[in-house]
Amino acid sequence: MTHAYIYDAVRTPRTAGKKTGELHEVKPVELGACLLRELQARHDFDTSYVNDVMMGCTGPVGEQGGDVAKSIAIQAGWAYEVPGVQLDRFCASGLDAVNSSAQNVMSGWNDLIVAGGVESMSRIPLGAAGGALLGDPELVLKHNLVPQGVSADLVATLAGHTRERADAYALASQRRAAHAQDSGWFDKSVVPVKDINGSVIVEKDSFIKRDTSLEKLAALNPSFAQLGAMGMDEHVLQKYPQLDRINHIHTPGNSSGIVDGASAVLIGSEKAGKDLGLSPRGRIVAGAVLATDPTLMFHGPAPAARRCLEIARLKPSDIDLWELNEAFASAVLKFMDEMDLAHEQINVNGGAIALGHPLGATGAMLVSTMLDELERRGKKRALLALCAGGGIGIATIIERV
Repeated sequence: MTHAYIYDAVRTPRTAGKKTGELHEVKPVELGACLLRELQARHDFDTSYVNDVMMGCTGPVGEQGGDVAKSIAIQAGWAYEVPGVQLDRFCASGLDAVNSSAQNVMSGWNDLIVAGGVESMSRIPLGAAGGALLGDPELVLKHNLVPQGVSADLVATLAGHTRERADAYALASQRRAAHAQDSGWFDKSVVPVKDINGSVIVEKDSFIKRDTSLEKLAALNPSFAQLGAMGMDEHVLQKYPQLDRINHIHTPGNSSGIVDGASAVLIGSEKAGKDLGLSPRGRIVAGAVLATDPTLMFHGPAPAARRCLEIARLKPSDIDLWELNEAFASAVLKFMDEMDLAHEQINVNGGAIALGHPLGATGAMLVSTMLDELERRGKKRALLALCAGGGIGIATIIERV
């Protein structure tokens, strides 16, 4: 079995996922295509050598529908021989594309794949793709399924996480992200997005809230209390009767931001590197995906991380940096408690609370963030993980070469 090397990893900036956001004017296919063109420009390879483009996308409808990955390859001007496939594993989609690409390369079936994701949340609204998980009354009632925000509040209530702890975590995320951006630590991977005339639309993440304070966070109203009062709390308490009530601690300030963005990771075999003159920056050591209680949809990352470590025959102490997508503060707090991690070890440059969460793209964005940080610190390994709808947890271990 061959190694799956990471030859490069890039992403777009993340901007507000609404009509006033800088990337709203950019079509999803162009968000992805600008990254493919950047990879080819950086490494000057014949694009017909690429065996596939695998793109995560959780809203595969409208202009993100119809196998958006193949559309992106065409938009980028790549060789027509390059196929493409869109993957949807909810928020785990981007990292699932990375893991699936690595499996393809390690098996010997393919030599070079671009893995990543795209989500234009300003153009294709959250939930536009529908689905039974929240839309089928029979399924929802039978299995006590709830919206993600209510689930996040349930996780916090069961774990005893307070609003104060969640807000303190959120403030740290904002400060870390701002410091990393100011220090240029994102610059290697972030690709400016240009308009049709070649003028730069945006070159840096613009979602960071630099004026965040504990006082401002404390003044925000809970986002999901109203949903709870409309019957969701009662629905959940039927499954967890040990609770008297749900403590709604999540607000716009300690939850991930809705943004636009895309990501792309160039993954290949040693043969691809030799054929194209590419130098590997890292390699994918192992990956794992599983699912837990779908009502507690943020419990999946820790079991996925443990399984990933087992597959890699590593211990938690073998991991230098940890990165868990900040879907909600309680998701990270739960993961830290379960994996016995100090805050200094995880999400060292902030996360989706500060930078935003373009659902299908985020997982592959974490690869670029952690690969850059491993190189900057001279460290060896990072473990990346995400929670996703239906109780899914996904994890990947990467290693600097």
